[in-house]
Amino acid sequence: MKVTFLKIAEAELDDAFEYYESVQNSLGFRFLTEVELSIARIQQFPYSYEEIGNYSRRCLVQKFPYGIIYQYTERKREILIVATSHLHRVPDYWSDRE
Repeated sequence: MKVTFLKIAEAELDDAFEYYESVQNSLGFRFLTEVELSIARIQQFPYSYEEIGNYSRRCLVQKFPYGIIYQYTERKREILIVATSHLHRVPDYWSDRE
């Protein structure tokens, strides 16, 4: 199943990685591993996660305060990552990306 990121969602992921690396060496890589595991779960069960917005769902990243906001197109079997969202910041800031 194809997974693509909006450029801004990819930038958010990069920023989070950089932040965690600045906090502790290799913490950024642990964050990326958890994000990859979240994306793998989304690929296996795209309809399993909480619906938020008209077309989006959110999968929580384990061990970190982040959610992967995505849209799934069944016809194309494609997952579009709309945001890599910190859960303790402004809610729904990404909603105009739908």
